[in-house]
Amino acid sequence: MFVRYNPWQEINTLQRQINRLFEDTVSPSTIERDSAKVPAAEIHETADAIHLKVELPGIEAKDLDIQVTENAVAVTAERRSEVRAEEKGVTRTEFYYGKFHRVIPLSARIENTNVTAEYKDGILNLRLPKATEEKNKVVKVNIQ
Repeated sequence: MFVRYNPWQEINTLQRQINRLFEDTVSPSTIERDSAKVPAAEIHETADAIHLKVELPGIEAKDLDIQVTENAVAVTAERRSEVRAEEKGVTRTEFYYGKFHRVIPLSARIENTNVTAEYKDGILNLRLPKATEEKNKVVKVNIQ
């Protein structure tokens, strides 16, 4: 009896083994926790300014370091863990503790000396006024 060799069968077996390996090591909670290392941001642009909202729950205003250039905002902070003294039991946490750094590029040049900030309930709101040349920027369109 002859059996025809099928090279694709070996590749399919290898693919199943790789998939099983990732299913065992990467769970949805791991993915969510790793993505939480970088705070979520929302940008809204008007004619005069860029409004940036950054979600930073559990961080005090004094622990925030915000640096603004003409075309980017950098947010650095550290979320510290609470020290617990437990005799028995197991603690499982999905909270992220540690230092993070996020640089958010801006779509227009801003006047970084006139930035205003408000921090309330774990939400940082920045108003980044556009540079004068950006506000008065007019582009001539040529029709062919």
